[in-house]
Amino acid sequence: MSPTLEWFVEWMSDVNWLHFGTIPIFTGVIGWLINWTGLWMLFSPIKFYGFNVPGLREVASILPRKLQEVPGWTEGGLGWQGIIPARAAKMGSIAVDKAIAKLGTPAEFYQQLEPDKIAEHIVATFRPEIPNLVDEVMRREHPQLWADLPLPVREAIIDRVQRQLPRLVGKVTKEIGIHIDQLLDPKIMVIDHFRKNPELVVRVFRDVGQRELNLMVLFGFIFGFLLGVPVAFIDHAFHSQWWVLPTFGIAVGWITNLLGMWLIFEPVQPRKIGPYTLQGLFLKRQEQAADVYASIIADDVITLERIGDFLLDGPRGDRTRRMLAEALKPAIEDAAGPARTAVRIAVGSRRFDGIRDSFSEAGVGLTLTPFKDAEFSRAQGDKIRTLVAARTKELPPEDFVEMMRSAIKEDEWMLYAHGAIMGAAGGFLHYAIFILGGFG
Repeated sequence: MSPTLEWFVEWMSDVNWLHFGTIPIFTGVIGWLINWTGLWMLFSPIKFYGFNVPGLREVASILPRKLQEVPGWTEGGLGWQGIIPARAAKMGSIAVDKAIAKLGTPAEFYQQLEPDKIAEHIVATFRPEIPNLVDEVMRREHPQLWADLPLPVREAIIDRVQRQLPRLVGKVTKEIGIHIDQLLDPKIMVIDHFRKNPELVVRVFRDVGQRELNLMVLFGFIFGFLLGVPVAFIDHAFHSQWWVLPTFGIAVGWITNLLGMWLIFEPVQPRKIGPYTLQGLFLKRQEQAADVYASIIADDVITLERIGDFLLDGPRGDRTRRMLAEALKPAIEDAAGPARTAVRIAVGSRRFDGIRDSFSEAGVGLTLTPFKDAEFSRAQGDKIRTLVAARTKELPPEDFVEMMRSAIKEDEWMLYAHGAIMGAAGGFLHYAIFILGGFG
């Protein structure tokens, strides 16, 4: 027997094998719990749970910036909200900057929705509303003139407006396309939607990477067990003093979470090591993830319904309404046909312009109402889904990782700190059971 081996055998002769052998098992279980509870911290709860503490907001404001980022503190609440739901609006912003902005401009998205088909749908939906719309405007603006006109003349006016509708609507959809970059802001739209629906952000991660997240929990046990082996020898070297397991438990907890995140996101580019190719688990499934991500964006975030809502009621809605009103104004002037000059003289230029403006303003809402047709929106959403999926698959691995990780990267320290605290607690617990409790 060599001197080194002889020394090792002698050194291990007084080992408490129950205590020694359970250390890797204990660290493995703690590693599993660390990653399992770490995922809970990421995703749950969707809304803040806790209670308000007077003066906490002021205390939080003087803490280091990292501590100020703990969900709820800056709002004066003591409790918890999942890291990802708490950062929903910020994640929306990053999603646009790092991914959606690279997937296509507002004009590209709009063209994918096939404006000609939108125009046809608007005409089909708008046409039956024309008689009531003309009648309502005329009764309000010039009731006596409208009442004096023979029924055939009134019907002729309505008929002329209806016949002009395809041309007017075509002009409307064309104008939207020309000015879509000024009318539609995907960043504001996405941020607002994610802020109001934080569960959607959670769904992005869970639907795209649930399998990888489950693997992260499993590997928590494997990493914890492997890291526990050298800890067992270190503990024996220091004669199982009370501080050894908690101290190295901090390292095990921190490293376990670090390795778990690395497993999912690193390395970005494939690395060949012998017969094996290493790459982050999320990155290996970029194509499948692209299809899931595209479905979420097309079905819930950038839909025809939400585009219509944003165009009319968003921060640039006034501009959209003015543009649509200008496009619709010729309808009344053209409806008068060759008698337009005579009609203008008969009712007065100011009153005639009032009728024209009232009609165009009343028609604005009806023009984009078909955007809110859920069935039509879903059919057109297939085009957006195809575009987003194709562009996401084309993203370089670096951009894809940034899209999936950048929003939580600055909060990863909370996961690592949580792992360190649980590792220390596990070390104290093991010491209490096997040393103080007399089981070892």
